[in-house]
Amino acid sequence: MRLGVIIGVVVAALFAAVFTTGVVAKVVTDQQAAQARVQNLSCDAAIGPTDAGDAQTAQGQADRLDATQRGIVAQIIAIGKQRGLSPRAWQIAIQAGMTESGLRNLAFGDRDSLGIFQMRPSMGWGTVGQLQDVTYEINKFYDVLLSVPNWDGQRPGDSAQDVERSAFPDRYHRWEPMAANLVQNVGQVSDAVGCGQSVGLALPANGAAASAIEFALGEQGKPYVWGATGPDSYDCSGLMLRAYEAAGITLDRVSRDQYHDGAMLPVRSAQPGDLLFWAYDPSNPNTIHHVAMYLGGGKIVEAQQTGVPVHVRSVSFDENELVPQAVRPGV
Repeated sequence: MRLGVIIGVVVAALFAAVFTTGVVAKVVTDQQAAQARVQNLSCDAAIGPTDAGDAQTAQGQADRLDATQRGIVAQIIAIGKQRGLSPRAWQIAIQAGMTESGLRNLAFGDRDSLGIFQMRPSMGWGTVGQLQDVTYEINKFYDVLLSVPNWDGQRPGDSAQDVERSAFPDRYHRWEPMAANLVQNVGQVSDAVGCGQSVGLALPANGAAASAIEFALGEQGKPYVWGATGPDSYDCSGLMLRAYEAAGITLDRVSRDQYHDGAMLPVRSAQPGDLLFWAYDPSNPNTIHHVAMYLGGGKIVEAQQTGVPVHVRSVSFDENELVPQAVRPGV
């Protein structure tokens, strides 16, 4: 009996080692394949290639804009070009406009807010007439943006927030991939987000993602304990924290904060090593309650809940409470 148990343990260990090696090897192979085809694909916000047509991708979101919305995008880009501003400025304005008004020149809003960017006459943004004039609104947004320190050296959504000063600062990030797609395609900017040059560093087959995957898979079977960060037990964010720590990348402690620890991309475009999140309200990152690591092929590794050890399971991108954005740490 004892001999049978020992043999079973050895076989399980060998299987885990083979599975881990296979996943890491696949990651490296995927990296090489992605680098070979990147010139033929569009990129989302400096985080790698995506497939067009899906409603969850940047291209899919852009395709759903109507003529009015696309007309405002065209004006944002045209005025940006006239002023000699970089494509990053156009992207910030598009993200802000999509968040504030859905890229529409609204004649109403919260209190006295008006227009594309929901500017307020009472706060000195301009007169009511000016804030219904699209050309004035766009130029005013750019004027304020240019006064923001390091506006072109931080995430576009953060710069949009610095202009808008919203009570909900995280919401501008949602439209980052779509805005980058519009800059590239409507603005006719080749490789607008630099993916052709940097995608090799951003894809999951970089050394950090491969190391994080290897670590997480090596912790399978250890118990879930709320608040634990290893080495003998983990909660969901504790496992992600230690996995990426082993790869030389520091994440925040809890899942809600880890959502901000990298570049965002549509969840359906997730690659091995990316983090997936679950929230009570998937549109509100403040309600995130779980995080796991995507392995590719519809699989994740996670520390799920009390009574369930660290394990690999299948995941569906239509799964209840799954947040529509994934996060790529270290990018």
